[in-house]
Amino acid sequence: MAGSTKSRSAKGEAAQSGEPEAFTRDQDIQAYREMLLIRRFEEKAGQMYGMGLIGGFCHLYIGQEAVVVGVAMAAREGDQTITSYRDHGHMLACGLDPKGVMAELTGRRDGLSKGKGGSMHMFSKEKNFYGGHGIVGAQVSLGAGLAFANWYRGNKSVSLTYFGDGAANQGQVYESFNMAELWKLPVIFIIENNRYAMGTSVTRSSALVEFSKRGASFNIPGESVDGMDVRAVKAAAEKAMQFCRDGHGPYILEMQTYRYRGHSMSDPAKYRSKEEVQKMREEHDPIEQVRARLLAGGATEDELKKIDASVRSIVSAAAEFATQDPEPDPSELYTDILL
Repeated sequence: MAGSTKSRSAKGEAAQSGEPEAFTRDQDIQAYREMLLIRRFEEKAGQMYGMGLIGGFCHLYIGQEAVVVGVAMAAREGDQTITSYRDHGHMLACGLDPKGVMAELTGRRDGLSKGKGGSMHMFSKEKNFYGGHGIVGAQVSLGAGLAFANWYRGNKSVSLTYFGDGAANQGQVYESFNMAELWKLPVIFIIENNRYAMGTSVTRSSALVEFSKRGASFNIPGESVDGMDVRAVKAAAEKAMQFCRDGHGPYILEMQTYRYRGHSMSDPAKYRSKEEVQKMREEHDPIEQVRARLLAGGATEDELKKIDASVRSIVSAAAEFATQDPEPDPSELYTDILL
């Protein structure tokens, strides 16, 4: 990458990520397994939604798996994660139990929010996962708040604050940018640019489509990353995290990614062609890229089939648990209420 970190910070310029760092075989296996878990989980969630077992909204993460897995591979214990309503993949990448996630999706007693939050509102203090938020862009200010707590405590932890290209046009995002840079808060603003927000192309909704440059007027450095390549994501995340831990303030990572499904389960996604989606699947799929590397490196089809079988078993067990777990007692309506 051209230029030093200091020069980018001083000018607030966006940079482009270079060639991704090579993964070891173990890293490729880890990435393959974790991305495959998210893919299979989301496929099952889509099936269960269609069967009426999941109510309300349901936003699937299929296609974007490399973003959250790559960032999680670079994170360390104590770092926090906060995101929007497309959150199942983030929870799984944080190490949350798939049974608890699926049980929450079906509104059951042992769900992560006791069956009261559903798809968009799950939390885990143990895993430093702070939601799941349904209001577009709201989590960005909260993520800056988490970073303020880290700065105040001096614990060197980083707030990993995810939002999409649609949320990037919300006003509170820029208020958060200003405060984060003013106080040099350790927060990485991770923009998951899947190109269509709810259903409008970024070229029709955004005056500046290079989201990595959105922090320029606040002096926040940014970088555009191939969000379909888990290696590129991990390398960019490691650099951004070190920038934050060294006390230089916030950093913006624009992840160029793509979702295969509609915005939510009710979205037929008629604003793009089937050919466009198929081309992305065939040429840029994040899981298939890792699979190809593993096979080229000597892995066998049987080895990879065993990983897939193991992941499918975990997801099936989660679905079974979620359908057998009791619904919350009616008395839960009156717990955890702030007056």
